[in-house]
Amino acid sequence: MQITNEHIKRKPTREVNIGGVRIGGNNPIRVQSMTNTDTRDVAATLAQINRLAAAGCELVRLAVLNEEAARAIGKLKAASPLPLVADIHFDARLAVAALENGADALRINPGNIGSRARVAEVAAAAKSKGAPIRIGVNSGSVEKELLRKYGGPTPEALVESALGHVRILEDLDFFDIKISIKSSSVMDTIDGYTRLSAACDYPLHLGVTEAGTAMRGTVKSAIGIGVLLWQGIGDTLRVSLTADPVAEIPVAWEILRALNLRRRGPEIVSCPTCGRTEVDLIGLTEKVEQRLAGETVPIKVAVMGCVVNGPGEAREADIGLAGGRGKGIIFRHGEIIRKAGSEQELLDAFMEELDLLLKQKRG
Repeated sequence: MQITNEHIKRKPTREVNIGGVRIGGNNPIRVQSMTNTDTRDVAATLAQINRLAAAGCELVRLAVLNEEAARAIGKLKAASPLPLVADIHFDARLAVAALENGADALRINPGNIGSRARVAEVAAAAKSKGAPIRIGVNSGSVEKELLRKYGGPTPEALVESALGHVRILEDLDFFDIKISIKSSSVMDTIDGYTRLSAACDYPLHLGVTEAGTAMRGTVKSAIGIGVLLWQGIGDTLRVSLTADPVAEIPVAWEILRALNLRRRGPEIVSCPTCGRTEVDLIGLTEKVEQRLAGETVPIKVAVMGCVVNGPGEAREADIGLAGGRGKGIIFRHGEIIRKAGSEQELLDAFMEELDLLLKQKRG
């Protein structure tokens, strides 16, 4: 669901089509991830792709380390609910093999894929299949001469590396391109993408690479990706976490929701708790979150710990609850619709009203 946001004016970019998912132009900002299974293990990889899709992932990247992995793409493509992006390094033959087996796009670094003849072979194969190529430059893969020139993997070095690779493909008459320049530094990521966006109109894939475990990676990704999206920069994104890749997807959607760019599933607002709280607010909120896990209907739910401030603070919520000592209320858009005499009664009544609302929203 696309949300109009009058505060953010997106940078116009070219449109590319990855397996039927259109990126750039006026299309929604897409959520992407990458499997961490052995691509040769078709059953395990497909199971993870299905879990990613159920969580809201729209594109998935696969590591292709050898010929067997490239052949596995054919079996995965036949059953995958998502377009498949083959991640290739060092071996142009694997890129061609992945395309022949049905990969919808490639992620390569033309600088390490081999000779110019090899790059030309990959570009020709991609063009014949209608498969876009993402040029992916990371701070750990910048060419040595650029590292010497700039004194390290600076934003300037990342941009020059990416645009140099773009020119290689453009010289081969290939323009179905997407670009990423990821750094583990939030500030370098923001600086680099801002420079890159000003220098070209290709769609950009956003991410803070090697962001870390769930807490640190979420914070770094939310800041880095969020600032760029606020500037109107970015067409796809990945929240890179040292975790099950499925955990990346809700973080990505929350970033988009916070900026009012897209919505998927419920938004839950809840009190941070204070000395006035006289109900197990943490427990109530966790139970509501568990009930809404996997729900895709975009509703706003409030869980408040004060019957005085609850309705006022959550007036814009579709539905909410507010609890106090020995009592509680359920409200819709700030209006009280039910009262309860105990915490359990409050929770049970709220779940009933929530189920009713979800059915109504589904039509």
